[in-house]
Amino acid sequence: MSIERVAIIGLGLLGGSLGLAIAEKLPQVRSTGFDADSAVRTRAAELGLVGTVFDSAADAVTDADLVILCVPVGAMEQAARDLAPSLPLHALVSDVGSSKQSVAKALAAALPGHTIIPAHPVAGTEKSGPDAGFASLFSHRWCILTPGDDTPAEALAELAAFWEALGATVEIMEPAHHDLVLAVTSHIPHLIAYTIVGTASDLEDVTQGEVIKYSAGGFRDFTRIAASDPTMWRDVFLNNREAVLEVLGRFTEDLSALQRAIRNGDGDALFDLFTRTRDIRRSIIEQGQDDARPDFGRKDH
Repeated sequence: MSIERVAIIGLGLLGGSLGLAIAEKLPQVRSTGFDADSAVRTRAAELGLVGTVFDSAADAVTDADLVILCVPVGAMEQAARDLAPSLPLHALVSDVGSSKQSVAKALAAALPGHTIIPAHPVAGTEKSGPDAGFASLFSHRWCILTPGDDTPAEALAELAAFWEALGATVEIMEPAHHDLVLAVTSHIPHLIAYTIVGTASDLEDVTQGEVIKYSAGGFRDFTRIAASDPTMWRDVFLNNREAVLEVLGRFTEDLSALQRAIRNGDGDALFDLFTRTRDIRRSIIEQGQDDARPDFGRKDH
């Protein structure tokens, strides 16, 4: 692999984990980093998330072979414009955002003439900030690459090898298909979690704290998802709105059908749905995407 210098723009959970993973898995690779928040830069330096933390994006990318933007998808274009004056012509530019069509468009507008391969490591936690990062975040997780039609094969191979070296399994996907898949598997579940937790909050005046006091596993897991970074998720929904609205429309129809089944006392319809969804859960476990142990193998802290 010819990538010897990696610049990470944005040093929160994903950027910090990326820096730590590089240090652990690719110790020969030199890393630099920048974050727009000075407090985050200070903390990132204290934690050693990257080899050198710079006070400007332009300085961080001066001699980079690979630049990875780890900022909210709505901030991609401005972040790219900030580093553009110092970006080496040979540098490969990528990202970690969870909507790919909007990112490809933003980066192409900000960095004409540069090789850009949008990427999405399907990994994360509900925590955010520089202290949330850990080196094994990408291990045994998918990393989806969404190259354009004119992407050089050599550059694509280099980026794939980089992510594989960090422990990820690489998949190549069309940007539009990625956005639809992630709307189903990630974006709509987050939207539902935010909604149900918001509804419970609105009910607190009526229940006098009982919703939180008696939270069972289902509601607790919703609150875990709903604790995710609000800036990041605001930008995801705005930048992947077409796919989200398409899937949300289908979900709304299915929810209406479920309401009718309950109202009409249609136990067969409910049983069929619950059986089908249980089979999907079992398939997820069989493919190693989660844990079959009680409480999903998670421990309360």
